[in-house]
Amino acid sequence: MSAPSSPGTPLVLTFEEVGLADLARVGGKNASLGELTRHLREVGVAVPEGFATTAAAYRLFVDANRIRDSLADLLSAFRAEQASLRRTGAAARDLFLSGSFPEELATAVRAAYRDLAARVGRDQPSVAVRSSATAEDLPEASFAGQQETFLNVVGEDELIDACRRCFASLFTDRAITYRELRGIDHLDVALSIGVQRMVRSDLAGSGVMFSLDTESGFPRMVEISAAWGLGETVVQGTVNPDSYEVFSPLLAQAGARPIISRTAGAKEGKLVFAGGSGTEMLETSPAERAGFVLDDDEILTLARWAVAVQEHYGRPMDMEWAKDGETRELFMVQARPETVQARRGTSAFRVHHLTGTGPVLAHGAAIGDAVASGEACVIADPSQIATFRDGAILVTTMTDPDWVPIMKRASGIVTDHGGPTSHAAIVSRELGVPAVVGTVSGTTSITDGEPITVSCAQGAEGLVLGGLVPFEVEDVDVGALPETRTHIMVNLADPSAAFRWWRLPASGVGLARMEFVISNLIRVHPMALVHPERVEDPSEREEIEELTRGYADPTEYFVERLATGIAKIAAPFHPGPAIVRLSDFKTNEYAGLLGGAAFEDAEENPMLGFRGASRYYDDRYKEGFSLECRALKRAREGLGFANVIVMVPFCRTPGEADAVLAAMAEHGLARGENGLKVYMMCEIPSNVVLAEQFASRFDGFSIGSNDLTQLVLGVDRDSERLASRFDERDEAVTTMIAEAIRKSHEAGIPIGICGQGPSNHSDFAEFLVGEGIDSISLNPDSVLRTVPIIAAAEDRTKAGAAAKAEAAG
Repeated sequence: MSAPSSPGTPLVLTFEEVGLADLARVGGKNASLGELTRHLREVGVAVPEGFATTAAAYRLFVDANRIRDSLADLLSAFRAEQASLRRTGAAARDLFLSGSFPEELATAVRAAYRDLAARVGRDQPSVAVRSSATAEDLPEASFAGQQETFLNVVGEDELIDACRRCFASLFTDRAITYRELRGIDHLDVALSIGVQRMVRSDLAGSGVMFSLDTESGFPRMVEISAAWGLGETVVQGTVNPDSYEVFSPLLAQAGARPIISRTAGAKEGKLVFAGGSGTEMLETSPAERAGFVLDDDEILTLARWAVAVQEHYGRPMDMEWAKDGETRELFMVQARPETVQARRGTSAFRVHHLTGTGPVLAHGAAIGDAVASGEACVIADPSQIATFRDGAILVTTMTDPDWVPIMKRASGIVTDHGGPTSHAAIVSRELGVPAVVGTVSGTTSITDGEPITVSCAQGAEGLVLGGLVPFEVEDVDVGALPETRTHIMVNLADPSAAFRWWRLPASGVGLARMEFVISNLIRVHPMALVHPERVEDPSEREEIEELTRGYADPTEYFVERLATGIAKIAAPFHPGPAIVRLSDFKTNEYAGLLGGAAFEDAEENPMLGFRGASRYYDDRYKEGFSLECRALKRAREGLGFANVIVMVPFCRTPGEADAVLAAMAEHGLARGENGLKVYMMCEIPSNVVLAEQFASRFDGFSIGSNDLTQLVLGVDRDSERLASRFDERDEAVTTMIAEAIRKSHEAGIPIGICGQGPSNHSDFAEFLVGEGIDSISLNPDSVLRTVPIIAAAEDRTKAGAAAKAEAAG
């Protein structure tokens, strides 16, 4: 005999009848589906039809089967450690599975299912049956994933059985543990069941998306994951899905298609409908594994939906979507608040401080300002890369792009060779991994497997200490940093790490090194893609073919990956400028790219050889340069990042400047068209001597203090023996810099600096402020400590000027 429901208390409600105000009645998941149905359909978000049982229905089932007291006894025994979690959960679930469905509830569910069948025009439609706890998906108590979901449920009897199993899933082992840890009374929680028309995504694909970057919390991004078949594989993490990233502010810009990343996942399997009902896992075909689940139009549609959902809810969202393989329609099947990044502050950064000491095993240049400790993993030869242990501190002679995958898995990095501008240094900064480079003896003075501490917390010199030295981490509020007249910008090179710095108070990107994007993301010499027939090494040809597989034209591989890489760097501080430097490889570095040996001649002094501007109009490289221009044009005009400014490096003469600008215009990048600004690196003495002539050809200057110091002092910047002589604070160098600033201002164009100097030396930063430089571009990890120095220098400069004026008056 079933217990009657309270008069006027519905047991079943359609999604059109519920919304966020009904959390207590239908739980977070179903309340959200109702909210989507009622308010987002009108702006074009497609939501499959469905209905929900209410909390009253759950309590009716519990009361009708006299379950409550038995549940209380089971849970009391569990808390008293008289029964295991497994035994308690199994017994609790059995109370529901052995219970009978109250007639009143069964009648209501069957009627709602028949009504759904009539609405979708199908006899006995396939439905998804999902559990929704009454406090689920709230930021303070997210129950997501604790209860069960049943897919491809067909027919009234199977639906009733699935509902019974949903009720039982309120007491899965993980759900019991979750509530215990959070102090939530098990008997206070009810369970609502959502019944939703199944989208035939088993014939197409499905996945999840977030309205922010889940790794960094960058809020102006839509992150989409996609796999073939039903979406449970993505939600549960059982396959490696495709991933797509869309820069959301540009979605409303006419003509812009701001998809800034596409990565094909392995997609090893897919969940599909079984013969009658239920599901089964199948292997995907080679074509499915290699192909993308979504095309660009579908990616953009989903991204616009994500923005609409976030705007309606007023907070970042975690969503599920599905594509119907029969109708090719996209649907939103779930939306809930994002709860991980939402809890983080938007202005918090961390500063590390050593609180103990240890023997100094090695020292060198500090990269970053963090501290890391762990087990040393000494790898002297690249052939041993596979032996690296996750979380260890990598100790090696030097690194190149092949090392990046393990650098991302390291807690710290130590190298024998290289300085602050080496590959290891730049990649470590981008990854936020502390490194000590140029130690000379790291691989011999550090023993594999011994505990060590890498400390970059004490300034320019980094230390490798023996033992696990204790340290503290202090959170700094970026919002409390002083404002500066000088524009603070950041140097970026690795697109994959660009978003982690979005919280910095930067006006834009002062230097994006294109050659690092090429070496890390593309790895192939551009001329080898234009003329693959000239690559003689069979293994290199095979590797290039593998990288470019899926592209009808191998040059499109270069253009797309470079364009999206530039876009990712331009996104964090948009609409602030992103100054992208054209490739500035030396010939020996170009030769190290796949296929590069066929296109590069050996040079006695590559640092002063065929590099920078001299390459772009030369017959030996101009076809490769055309690919760089295509990528920049696509980033600016196709993806919509008009904030990208192009910068020409190592431009020796005004005549060479004219040749480069003509080559750019020939490839669709004419200075002044579509708002394009072109800057020049001011890094050769001739750039300063003839600054007026260069200023008439460019829209701005950026001082490259590394090369300028090298060429003014005649000191090889990579020479370990001459390292003590290399100093951008030398009077000869500062005289040149002061002259460049004065001349650029007289010409009416802005001038900044993007070299290492201001990041490494506070007195050098103060000198630049005193000379009136317009912007200082810092390494991201040095912004926090350098901004107060710049602000203080501005105050002193202002006070000095006031005192001088008063004395003169």
